[in-house]
This record gives sequence, C-alpha cells and structure tokens, in this order.
Amino acid sequence: MISRSCFVIPRIFNSLPYNNHMVESRTPRRIACLQPSATVILSMVGELNRVVACTKYCAEVVPELRSELRKQGRANARVGERYGDRLVVADSWSTKASEILAAEPELVIAAVPYREAALAEILKAGVRFLGLAPRTLDDIYTDIATIAALVGASERGAKVIGEMQAAIEQVRRRTASLPRKRVFCEEWGKPIIASQAWVAELLDAAGGDFMGKPGAQCSAEEIAQQNPEVIIAAWCGAGDRVPLEKIISRPGWSETSAAKNAQVYCISDELLNTPAPTLIAGLRALAAAIHPKIFDPEIFDRGSGLRSITPSITQGSVTRVPGENVGA
Repeated sequence: MISRSCFVIPRIFNSLPYNNHMVESRTPRRIACLQPSATVILSMVGELNRVVACTKYCAEVVPELRSELRKQGRANARVGERYGDRLVVADSWSTKASEILAAEPELVIAAVPYREAALAEILKAGVRFLGLAPRTLDDIYTDIATIAALVGASERGAKVIGEMQAAIEQVRRRTASLPRKRVFCEEWGKPIIASQAWVAELLDAAGGDFMGKPGAQCSAEEIAQQNPEVIIAAWCGAGDRVPLEKIISRPGWSETSAAKNAQVYCISDELLNTPAPTLIAGLRALAAAIHPKIFDPEIFDRGSGLRSITPSITQGSVTRVPGENVGA
C-alpha cells in the first residue's frame, strides 16, 4: 500500500471565468467520478444527476446510491454494473480508459491516491480531466468550490463550505476547556502510515494532539515510546473492519495508556479518508473517541462508524468504562 501523499499531481482543469461562474450551457452534464469525494461533493451541491459513472465505494458515503442498491436487492456493486443509471467504474488507482469511455462522460474527476498507469489511462481517454490532490482542509474547501463552479452551483458550494467550517468550530468550542490527549491516528497498518494533514486538523478541533507527521511512515516502536493516550485506526479501503486486537499486539502497544484505558478505536475509512463534507461525521467520531464521557455516548450505537476495542481484550477480566483513566 502506498500512502495518499504519493503520486500527488497538480490540479488540471480548463480555466474558469474570472468570477468563478460557469455559463450553464457550458457546464458538463455527464461526469465520471473516480473517487468518492467527487461524488459526495456533487451530491451535496445538488448535482448528483450529472454523475454518469462512479466507483463501488461511492455507495458507502452517498445515501442516494445506497438506496439505488437496495432497490436492486444488492449490498454492493461491481465494476461494469450500475447504480440505477450510473455505471460503476474502477477508481483513480486502477481505472481503464475503456471503462471511462463506456460512460460517455464530458468530464472526469479523479483524486489521490493515483497510480501512474491509471493516470495514463485517464489521459488516454481524451476526456476533460480535473485532478484533485488535497492535503489540508483549505485544499478541500477549494476543491468543493472548484467542482461547484464547474457545474454552475457556486452559491451552493459556498454554503456547503460554510456549514463545514461552522461544524468544526462548534466542536472546537466544546473541546476548548477539556484536557488535551496525545492521539495516534493511522490510515494504514502495514507499513504504519499516519493519517493525512486534514485529519490532523480535525483531530486538533476534537481536542487531541496529533502524534507524528501527517502522511508519514513510522515504526511501532517509535509510537509506543511516545505513549499515545488514544489510538485510532482508519485504514484506507477497510471500512470499519480494522482488527484492533492485532494493532495492540504490536511491540509495546499493549503498555500504552490508550490500551490500558481501552481508548483504541476504529473509525470507518470513508469518514476520515474521503476529503469531502463527510469529514464532519469523522470529526464527531474523533471527538467521541478522545472524550467519550463528554460527547454523546450514543454515537457508538448509531451506525456512526466509530468502534471501540473491547476492554477485556486490553485488560484481561477487568471491566472498565472506555476512557476511564487508569494512569495515563
């Protein structure tokens, strides 16, 4: 697995008018989205009807697509199948020109992570291409504004950005007076890779201090020595299926404060690794993981994408409330 910080390319798109508004007759009516983030953004600005192709992962973050699958009596979709009228294609890591062209798009939107061969296939298709490579929340806001402008929905894009910023500040205000905790958050487990910079920003708002360098590879021993108080795993492509019991079996991890206090969590991949408005759900999950007594404890029971390690796994037969301090 190669981190999202690799193969980053600059954005490529036709220049917009000076006021960032696209004349409706020139807006692309058929769009292929090769990462869920683009599909989410188009859905949030009310332009999902323009999406003629998207990935199988998009149903995990776009309710309308989940509904299409349920209507068809399926739990997931494969490349070459359809969500209603939308063709399912591979993502920007493994796409093929033939798949893209089958959807007859006027615009292809892709985002990190890229693979050189897949990028060549995208360019080979000969369709207008917008390549996104966000690192920070500001980059994500820019991407939302760019996509919204391309489909003539600048005002709705601005509203979505404003709502994201307001939600982040609301959580920041709630955590401002709380004790901060050392948090290690990883996006991959073998090798261990720390989460991206936008996750570090969200974690700061949620009341945690991000350990390590965002997007960088690190060793298990290095993290154990820093004694994280909270450990969060959001592995790319793993959903909420990260094996937490294996994570704390790494050298020295069972002795960390996070393991002793049962503050070892999995947050669904799509909530932290999709650079789109869905990050707000990830933010709330982060806040609940760091301060489980303060933030709504029912978040664990709402299909929120947050899962805690079973206390008995880390503490033998001793039962403790997750987050109870036993010598951090």
